[in-house]
Amino acid sequence: MLVLGIDPGYDRLGLAVVEQKNGQPELLYSDCLTTDKKAIFSARLLAVGNEIEKILKDWQPQVVATEKLYFTVNQKTAMAVAEARGVITYLGTKYGLLFAEYTPLEIKTCVTGYGSANKKQMTEMIPRLIKINKAIKYDDEYDAIGVALTHLARAPLSALSTIK
Repeated sequence: MLVLGIDPGYDRLGLAVVEQKNGQPELLYSDCLTTDKKAIFSARLLAVGNEIEKILKDWQPQVVATEKLYFTVNQKTAMAVAEARGVITYLGTKYGLLFAEYTPLEIKTCVTGYGSANKKQMTEMIPRLIKINKAIKYDDEYDAIGVALTHLARAPLSALSTIK
């Protein structure tokens, strides 16, 4: 199974392609897409969509797994992230992929065994679960890897929906 894990956003968007091989997860690709802060919002969404579409074409995953959106103090940011998730959902639908989403609690529990894990605990645990052959600059990339790992661990238990 090839999973595209996404930590959704419009300023920074974490991406990870992870494959289950012989019972072990293998990181094939990861990155953190950053959009131009000076660009208008619609141009930033277009950049997100173009990058996601390129990855879908290049890697051809069977599943898109994302972090569920949860509202924080800044609702303006949450709404913009929701729009970025809409782009992701649209592209998953366009390519007929399975779609799964996980709450931050589910991801933290799956990766660390502790639902209240902090960023440091997550970024320390993920390399213990999957080999990472490069330096990672932003935690959004770790988050995307965590989403993909969560899907691989929970896929048989999750209610996947085929988007067609």
